[in-house]
Amino acid sequence: MKITPLNSSLPLRNASFDTLVEALEYAAEGETGYNFYDGRGELSSVLSYKDLRLEAKCLAKKLVGLGLKRGARVAIVAETDPTFHRFFFACQYAGFVPVALPAGFQIGARKAYVEQLERMLDTCGADVAVAPESHIGFLKQAVERLDLVKAGTSDEFDTLHESEKKLFPLHADDIAYLQYTSGSTRFPRGVEISQKSVMANLRDISVHGLKITEQDRMVSWLPLYHDMGLVAFVLLPLGSQLSADYLSPRTFGMRPRLWLKLLSQNKGTISSSPPFGYALCAKRLRLTDQDKYDLSSWRVACVGAERIHPEPLRQFAHVLKAAYFNPKAFVACYGMAECALAISFEALDVGIKSMQVDKGKMSSEGLVIPVSKVDENTVKALTFVDCGKVLPSFELAIRGDDGSDLPDNQCGRICLRGPSVMTGYFQNPAATEESLSSDGWLDTGDIGYRIGENIVVTARRKDVIIVNGRNIWPHDLEYLAETLPGVRFGNVSAFSFSDEKGSDQVVMVVESREKNPAKIRTLVSELSALMTENFGIVCHIDLVPPRTLPRTSSGKLSRSKAKQDFLARLELFNASSSQVAGGNG
Repeated sequence: MKITPLNSSLPLRNASFDTLVEALEYAAEGETGYNFYDGRGELSSVLSYKDLRLEAKCLAKKLVGLGLKRGARVAIVAETDPTFHRFFFACQYAGFVPVALPAGFQIGARKAYVEQLERMLDTCGADVAVAPESHIGFLKQAVERLDLVKAGTSDEFDTLHESEKKLFPLHADDIAYLQYTSGSTRFPRGVEISQKSVMANLRDISVHGLKITEQDRMVSWLPLYHDMGLVAFVLLPLGSQLSADYLSPRTFGMRPRLWLKLLSQNKGTISSSPPFGYALCAKRLRLTDQDKYDLSSWRVACVGAERIHPEPLRQFAHVLKAAYFNPKAFVACYGMAECALAISFEALDVGIKSMQVDKGKMSSEGLVIPVSKVDENTVKALTFVDCGKVLPSFELAIRGDDGSDLPDNQCGRICLRGPSVMTGYFQNPAATEESLSSDGWLDTGDIGYRIGENIVVTARRKDVIIVNGRNIWPHDLEYLAETLPGVRFGNVSAFSFSDEKGSDQVVMVVESREKNPAKIRTLVSELSALMTENFGIVCHIDLVPPRTLPRTSSGKLSRSKAKQDFLARLELFNASSSQVAGGNG
């Protein structure tokens, strides 16, 4: 078994197709494809585009034989293996709509995972569902109360007979797939992405964002049920006839150095990660590891999916300097499932461009006032990263709460319009109307500001903490906490809630392994003092055991769920205290 080669032998076409089927038909004439690596970093499966076309068409005829209506939803538990690719593209040929379901779940949260699957299957109206052997038990539980035509493993679908009916692939105006947003666990929202939308975004990414050439090779550990994993590392390499190499998210979490090993041995040129991935990698690396890798071929290291702090990236680049990693390979980007994937990219060969702004003016008025130097004699500052130029097919507006357009360097709601914007949330007109105007403008739910054609993202609007009329960005509280010894990067969640008197209370939940009561009291005291000194607020510190903080399906911390969990703990504590008080009375 050999990996697919670097060069497809075809003239490069950067997603210049009307549909995903057209893209696969063209790529299948070449030599490239997908390569899957196991938990030890060894090649386990190879799926060339040529084989994918053959297998997807065969499977499509079997799915058609189930008697499904055109546009029927086929749910796929998206583990990182060829099953996902086969079923996703079988749907494209059969005229069905694939829906990627999360394959990850936290230890001890199996019941919640089954409930999440059930909600997603129900809201998308799935007719068919497939899962790998590792997840079939969860899927079977999830479909017990649902009326599906068929649910099973890939092997069970392979036993079906092929229909004699002619295949009618999805058209340019049809929905290409449904993408659940990463935070959509309790109230799932399935984003409708049309063939036109995803192809427009793929063209923008390949031509303007990454400037893809025939010499590129992609490497990823990102989950295939997340927009960055699906669009950037399944659909983009196909659309540009590139080979892609995969590790599973589980493998990356346990052995992040395998990501670097794969990039090094296969001469990968493009790979992406949220900031926490780079931070985890840097933490697990030893200086003696540097000689094991040659990362000189890695020309684009995208950073996105959450607000970017430059310090973990600097640490990553420092640790891997001897492995020839170029810090200018970092490319800050901004995107979301509602726009297929990408909205903006920083210029290539520039690296991370951070800026410091006056914290007081930002918090009180939303004004962006640059600060050149921060020391004891100057104002305190917030650090933001330039996410680059908005892709050319988008119109960008920064709007105030009254809907008016705001000038440069003024924070407001980030709104977008363009061919990559979703058609809506599937069978959810209320949510669609809330986010998408009648003339096609998408309210992203993010806060940010523009500098000419470039965009800077500051926060999710729903996460902004408001205290006495001041806007405080939770990322800044969290990042400040992470500067203390004993607080690990990515293990902090800050939010606010209104108490019984209507007063805003700020809370920070911090995962800690500390068991010594005296050291726990010291850490809480230091964190509280740090928040008061830097932000002038009283912050309640809630220390919790490791793995307590909830994460979205893509691995990001979920502030909304962390808040729910905290309030549940608080209610339980208050109830217990009342019982004790009553008993003592």
